[in-house]
Amino acid sequence: MSFPFTAWRLYCIALLFSCMLPHASAQAVRSTPEQAKAMVKRAISYYREHGKEKAFARFNDPQGAFVKGDLYLFAFHLKGDGIQLVHGNNPKMLGKNVLDMRDADGKLIIRAFIELANSPQGAGWVDYKWPHPLTKAQEIKTSYIERVDDIFIGCGAYKATQSGTP
Repeated sequence: MSFPFTAWRLYCIALLFSCMLPHASAQAVRSTPEQAKAMVKRAISYYREHGKEKAFARFNDPQGAFVKGDLYLFAFHLKGDGIQLVHGNNPKMLGKNVLDMRDADGKLIIRAFIELANSPQGAGWVDYKWPHPLTKAQEIKTSYIERVDDIFIGCGAYKATQSGTP
């Protein structure tokens, strides 16, 4: 008679742990702004070495070397047309005009990227609210973008809260 009770307890413990795993795995792959910037720098080197066509194919591969955890690349023309050239996390976005995309607070994100890319510095950070790809929660994301030729390449990371946890 004790077997069914023990089996039930094991089932409940397994269920409890399985509910905790998605949260734990999302925490484990949380990247930093420094890692996002490093990915952009690595992408620009690859782009310069291999050219736009080969680089974009690599950058747009969701299983490729330029997608890691919650990090992925994006790219747009400097001319400001808002056409998505690269999106390592969602190939369905390629070729779409997202110029007027807004974050949860109404900030025109792509326009902010284009403005920064066309500035004298040609590189820097843009903060906005965005759903985390693993947790789906709205979080503060900071994206590093850098101009190269007639495009800019970017990558973002989610900022930790003041307590140090997301």
